[in-house]
Amino acid sequence: MNLLKSSIGRLRITGYLEGISFLLLLGVAMPMKYMYGMPEATKVIGMVHGIFFIFYVIFLFEVRSDHKWGIRTTLLSFIAAFLPCGTFIADVKIFRDYSGK
Repeated sequence: MNLLKSSIGRLRITGYLEGISFLLLLGVAMPMKYMYGMPEATKVIGMVHGIFFIFYVIFLFEVRSDHKWGIRTTLLSFIAAFLPCGTFIADVKIFRDYSGK
């Protein structure tokens, strides 16, 4: 099954990209900015992370509509984007159940 053809597939892929960019922002860019005086890293990685976050939210509401998610599942999926590794956990605990695997 091609993940990009389904709304849940797009959410899962974007969730991984959002999660990776968040970890890069926290674990690489922020130390480079504050320990080595290199703020450029946070600008670049922060912008990429912001774009992935926006797409994550868009796809989250697309999945909510397609799969008739309630407020609890939607809210937990949204909160996951604010926690380090949260989107990875959401993928295992929530998204996989809807992807047909």
